[in-house]
Amino acid sequence: MPILSSDLHLRLSILTGTAGNQNAQPTPNGSLGKYVSTTDIVDATLDNLFDDVTGDENAASTVDFRCLFIYNANATLTLLTPVVWQSADVAGGANVAIAIDNLAASAVAAAAAQAAQIASDTTPPTGVGAFSTPTTKAAGLAINNLPNGQVRGIWVQRTATNSAALNNDGCTLRVEGDTTA
Repeated sequence: MPILSSDLHLRLSILTGTAGNQNAQPTPNGSLGKYVSTTDIVDATLDNLFDDVTGDENAASTVDFRCLFIYNANATLTLLTPVVWQSADVAGGANVAIAIDNLAASAVAAAAAQAAQIASDTTPPTGVGAFSTPTTKAAGLAINNLPNGQVRGIWVQRTATNSAALNNDGCTLRVEGDTTA
């Protein structure tokens, strides 16, 4: 049986604990790297990765960062040649770019750091790939093969654009790969 979409999880990150997959992340604002949390990002939920851009943040063109993880929860199969891209974006709001963390895929419960970590949500992460805005699968960022039970860090950068107020601003990230089954 192939890897199903229900086998792939996008999870928030967490700075606390001694290994990945130990603790829930109570707020997306704390998703600043290091370990994968037990908290899945809920699709189509307002503020599921970033909080609202305030008027002051918008005027200052504030740049915020979040770390999330793609987790292959399939029992046996490796996700082959996966890529991540923005499949949808709300026009007229903040700009979003993504980058792959430079740490290799690791077991979901690994004790070593699984991604870079940042001190605050406005601190740019070091040790990550270049941020870009791929909008098609063909242009997507390569995650490299993701074995079953492993995770890989992805960074999201949101830049306020001093735009007019906009409700429900955001984008949709998509991860897709192949399997041998």
